Amino acid sequence: MSILAIENLSKSFGGHHVINNLSLSVPERTIYGFLGQNGAGKTTTMKMILGLLKPTSGKISVCGEEVTYGGTKTNRHVGFLPDVPEFYGYMKPMEYLALCGEITGLDRKSVKSKSEALLSLVGLDKADKRISGFSRGMKQRLGIAQALLNEPKLLICDEPTSALDPVGRKEILDILSAVKGETTVLFSTHILSDVERICDHAAVLHKGRIVLNGTLSALRQSHRLDALHMEFRTVDDLNRFTGDDSVRMIFQDAEFTGCSVIVKSGDINETAGQIYNAVYAAKIYPVKVEILEPTLENLFMEVVK
Repeated sequence: MSILAIENLSKSFGGHHVINNLSLSVPERTIYGFLGQNGAGKTTTMKMILGLLKPTSGKISVCGEEVTYGGTKTNRHVGFLPDVPEFYGYMKPMEYLALCGEITGLDRKSVKSKSEALLSLVGLDKADKRISGFSRGMKQRLGIAQALLNEPKLLICDEPTSALDPVGRKEILDILSAVKGETTVLFSTHILSDVERICDHAAVLHKGRIVLNGTLSALRQSHRLDALHMEFRTVDDLNRFTGDDSVRMIFQDAEFTGCSVIVKSGDINETAGQIYNAVYAAKIYPVKVEILEPTLENLFMEVVK
């Protein structure tokens, strides 16, 4: 089942086209990476999903219900964490969540139990102080707790790790991984390593268009490099091995860098077999041999250049 479905969505501001015929489907209980450079249109898309911005054309559905501009009906299914969440600094975390629960219409007993569980989940159960004294990472974690208070079916996170240090980024990613079994996460970011770490699916938005979309495993498989990387202890070992008569032709158009070489082939398994036989015969052993798999960075740079 698709928690979020976007069909032929477009948005223009005057003569400037920000989103161009965008379509995507976010499966239930996945972490969906929504990638793009700054200015690609990610935040504009999320505002339209929340009904805060009117599309020029197209349709958005959340849990099978169509999103209406200015309406909040579908937002009962949604939790939202903006890139810079704002809070009442004089409040403590439990007080702030109590206020959010009251606005949402939850009863006090339910709000108290949910707040305690969520603050424990995000590691703020011991943080009994005013929010004004929180670090950026602590505020992001409180923002996730607030966004999960109404048990949303879709959690939208807009660049949640972009301004955090490595420890703060890890904390946020661990929390998002932990809630995957309870909700679907749309994770907007331009940090590729974060997507590779926690996401099942990814879509790349470039100049308002989806230029890459699918599961991470399928994307890697469809863009395999069919290349073998070898690294030797010394340049002399590398030159002696690649210059051997049995493999010289294989390395004719290879890429040499220091003690390493990358060779591409139409049949990488056959090429690897020939190289392994030559290694055994020549008794010149590399320190590393690996068949290269495309990284998300490779794929991203390929589609946005």
